[in-house]
Amino acid sequence: MAQSLFFFSLLILSLAAMQRTHAVDYAVTDNTGNTSSGVRFRNEIGIDYSLQTMGSATDFIWRTFQQNTPADRKDVPKVTLFIENGEGNALAYAVNNEIHVRANKLGTSGDAKWGFAGVIYHEMAHIWQWNGNGQAPGELIDGIADFVRLKANYIPSHWVQPGQGVKWDQGYDVTARFLDYCNSLRNGFVAELNKKMRTGYNDSYFVDILGKTVEQLWSDYKAKYGN
Repeated sequence: MAQSLFFFSLLILSLAAMQRTHAVDYAVTDNTGNTSSGVRFRNEIGIDYSLQTMGSATDFIWRTFQQNTPADRKDVPKVTLFIENGEGNALAYAVNNEIHVRANKLGTSGDAKWGFAGVIYHEMAHIWQWNGNGQAPGELIDGIADFVRLKANYIPSHWVQPGQGVKWDQGYDVTARFLDYCNSLRNGFVAELNKKMRTGYNDSYFVDILGKTVEQLWSDYKAKYGN
């Protein structure tokens, strides 16, 4: 009996260690001080909501990318969100497992939490997505991140409508809408594309998955919406 309890205890400890190994830690650092944008962040969004959104975004992205096991994902033990004020046009960016959001770019109208969540889902997608080992076009990378935002229903009013855009790799919302069309042709297309991009990138991946060139798919997409 004692021996059985010993082995049972070892099993519990092993499972606990695996959970700790596969868990992701989240942290938020607010560097906005006593600025008006910092006060709005703390009053209307807050650190607790930020942490909750980071976790829910990760879970959603893992499902969207079909990254069901740790072996499918990047080894990211911790993601840190920095809330700050800064110059430049970018509202947010991700680098080195960090997300930087400029509170002074969040705007002063509308649902602050809803808009903030959309930004976090986009940036968290950058944390987890594969980039073709540096070979994938940046516009496609941003398009996939906006595809995640689209599927999570955080679609800003200024986004293009389906079928709009000049070229498939225009980036952001244009590419996200196109990828959503491709995903409608084969459910899980974006997950398969992201998986292929773990080690490299080539436009031929579209042929591999959907049997058509990306140019033909873009032409079909435009024709569907009369554009």
